Amino acid sequence: MVVFGIDPGYAIVGWGAINFQSNTYKTLGYGAIETVAGTDFNKRLEYIYDETYAILNRCRPDALAIEKLYFQTNQKTAINVAQARGVTLLAAQKLKIPIFEYTPLQVKTAVTGYGKAKKPQVMEMTARLLKLKEIPKPDDTCDALAIAICHTQAAGSQLRRVMYGKGL
Repeated sequence: MVVFGIDPGYAIVGWGAINFQSNTYKTLGYGAIETVAGTDFNKRLEYIYDETYAILNRCRPDALAIEKLYFQTNQKTAINVAQARGVTLLAAQKLKIPIFEYTPLQVKTAVTGYGKAKKPQVMEMTARLLKLKEIPKPDDTCDALAIAICHTQAAGSQLRRVMYGKGL
């Protein structure tokens, strides 16, 4: 099963694709879609959509896993991230890729076994689980891979039904 993880944003959208088969991970690719500060926001959204669509169209994953948004202090930033997240989801929807959402707590628990793990712990464990020589940069890319790993750990969920349906 190929799982595509996305860490949403509007300056940087982290993405990572992994293959999970027989309890083994294989990293297929990862990177970041970066937009230029000061560019018209609508043009940034268009660029995020176009790039996400192109990568998903090439990769054709069985599932897309994305982080659920949570609001901290800056509402303007949260709204902009939500809009960027929306165009990302639209790209997946247009390609008929099933979408699954996870909270940061779920991602941390799946990757480290501890829901209050700090970012460096999550990044280190992500690299170890995927047998990477170094932690992917930027951080958003590593986060996207962690989100993809989280989806593979969703035993008993829709993931299991999709895997059985494909004979995996």
